[in-house]
Amino acid sequence: MAVLTIRKYGDPVLRRRALPVGEVTEEVRAIIADLVETMYDEIGIGLAAPQVGVSLRLVVVGDEHGRGAEALVNPVIVEQGGRVTAEEGCLSIPGIFAPVTRAEWVRVEATSAEGRSVSIRGSGLRARVLQHEMDHLDGVLFIDRLDPVTRDRLKRRIKKEGLREDSAHHAFAL
Repeated sequence: MAVLTIRKYGDPVLRRRALPVGEVTEEVRAIIADLVETMYDEIGIGLAAPQVGVSLRLVVVGDEHGRGAEALVNPVIVEQGGRVTAEEGCLSIPGIFAPVTRAEWVRVEATSAEGRSVSIRGSGLRARVLQHEMDHLDGVLFIDRLDPVTRDRLKRRIKKEGLREDSAHHAFAL
């Protein structure tokens, strides 16, 4: 296992649509282990493979009961409902936080690290994490979900001030 480098805003890999994982192999399991180690090292609660430069449809999310992390291979949201707005941040855009409106609950189908089909339902913070990480698989960043005025203001701030590396360690950076 290895702690990988988080790709930052402006890196082209963050804007690419990730490729589907054909089969859960030992190589995929090794990437999952690295993602989990990196997520915990960065004190994140979710991490998508594109955030470490791996353009595969693969995410890890912290278990809602604090028992570890769960890997989701080729995840798809199959149901969702409600709307809720809450502050989000991102390990790939350190120091930037803004309110984002997302579904209040989601049901996701995916393949586990063991190659089995799984269906999970998340609400509250877990639903937010799932949606945020799955956005990364489509090249979407949380700032893309903001209203145009707020998004442009944040982009100007990033261009002027850059990203603050010391702000990466935030409890709600996804």
